[in-house]
Amino acid sequence: MADKKSSAIMLIVVSTVLGGIGQFLFKLAFLDNSLVLTILAGLGAYAISTAIYFYVLSRVHLSWAYGLGGIAYIVAVILAATVLREPVSILRWTGVIVIAIGVVFVSLS
Repeated sequence: MADKKSSAIMLIVVSTVLGGIGQFLFKLAFLDNSLVLTILAGLGAYAISTAIYFYVLSRVHLSWAYGLGGIAYIVAVILAATVLREPVSILRWTGVIVIAIGVVFVSLS
């Protein structure tokens, strides 16, 4: 059972990171001159993310899998702050930390 859970966590992490990368690429598309290619890359990341998520949902409870999806918020904020150099307030970082703690609680349940 623990092996099934750790495999599911790994797949959900990959899926949500790809979703966050997809969001990042969509934002980047409007800042870059290669609009079509960047949007297509974002759509590709989302397609792979969705396929992985469907696979995971066929094997675990929705309430558990969806709770781990909060990782996407964390990835999006980190990419926005580090790569796009968007300002992120202390209050927003606090929210990210709260989400991260919630994801840990969900993963342990």
